[in-house]
Amino acid sequence: MAAPKNTFKAALGEGRFQLGLWVALGSAYAAEILATSGYDWLLIDGEHGPNDVPLMGAQLGALRHTPTHAMVRPPMGEAWILKQLLDQGAQTFLIPMVESAEQAKALVRALRYPPHGIRGVGAGLGRASDFNRVPDYVTTANDEICLIVQVENRAGLAAIDEIAAVEGVDGIFIGPSDLAADMGHLGNPGAPEVLAAITHAFSRIKAHGKARGIMTVSLPQAEVYRNLGADFMAIGTDVNCLVGAVGDLRRQFLGEAAPATSGGGY
Repeated sequence: MAAPKNTFKAALGEGRFQLGLWVALGSAYAAEILATSGYDWLLIDGEHGPNDVPLMGAQLGALRHTPTHAMVRPPMGEAWILKQLLDQGAQTFLIPMVESAEQAKALVRALRYPPHGIRGVGAGLGRASDFNRVPDYVTTANDEICLIVQVENRAGLAAIDEIAAVEGVDGIFIGPSDLAADMGHLGNPGAPEVLAAITHAFSRIKAHGKARGIMTVSLPQAEVYRNLGADFMAIGTDVNCLVGAVGDLRRQFLGEAAPATSGGGY
């Protein structure tokens, strides 16, 4: 009996576009509701959402037996937190602020058992091995790990060829909001200069045979990114969906016009 199949990684390998949504409310109950809403994957956000390891673990549990794949973004790519999240059952990781091939190589090692990495052997205590009920877990787990690194500044863009060439990196996710800020366009990820940088990055990532990811809360911007060749993309967050829905309900009842909205990426 082997480690669970990583459906997200398999889909990327087969060239099937994967649609996702950000999960930042820190609620396993909300994650469970979203998991049956038709998205291919949900991103449990520990960087900007109010999540610690137990909360992220609870959300991983809520998604466990649903058709939606769980991706986790820790606050930083530190080996200690990756180790805990792996044992909680996370198989796909989005690591923020990756700027070099050296960082990417360290992340690959942190997510794999020896001799290919430094992951500690303790999954028998966690959900990853079905609490030690999966006898072949440790010998099969490495193959089901999916590492997505997040490039979101000019330093990362400058090193994108070296990062994409790292074996064990499955995809590169461009963070448009932070990239825009670093390029002098704070709050405007749709700026022409930023879009040109994303377009160039996508072409370089594709040249290395790696998956290209991005997110936005603007559907027109999502169409632009899809046309650029995004292989996986998030089109909103649980927070903005909740804010929009409750605001629309009140405005519909009162007959008020909807306010102007602005797009963004995380």
